Amino acid sequence: MGLTAANAGAVAKLGFMPKQVVLELGYDDDVADELRGQIEDILQVPLEDEEYDDVVDAVLLWWRDDDGDLTDALVDALTTMEEQGFIVLLTPKVGRPGEVDASDVAEAATTAGLQASASLNLTSEWSATRLVAPKSARR
Repeated sequence: MGLTAANAGAVAKLGFMPKQVVLELGYDDDVADELRGQIEDILQVPLEDEEYDDVVDAVLLWWRDDDGDLTDALVDALTTMEEQGFIVLLTPKVGRPGEVDASDVAEAATTAGLQASASLNLTSEWSATRLVAPKSARR
């Protein structure tokens, strides 16, 4: 479950920047705390929890197969984001409990009006997909 130096570099590729406001959704006892710490180190501020009610720069969404409707979760996340914001969707890796099929992620993202801009293996348990609005939809 640990974060290696190589994976720490991958976290930086997700697009987090210092002082961004990042809303964390789907937190549970199975999340990778080392990964959360690495993201907070980049941000230089804590992650916001589900009680936060202002606009955010990004959403960190932990998602498992039995968490409900992914499309709905992505659309809900979009309502809190700045125009140039992004979602980092974290799902259990293939073969892990709660794994989410890649085709389900792609379908949910497309339906929500998003596209994957990066996919990374971050820990031994979790993969990340960075989702953004297509460039043609941005102003």
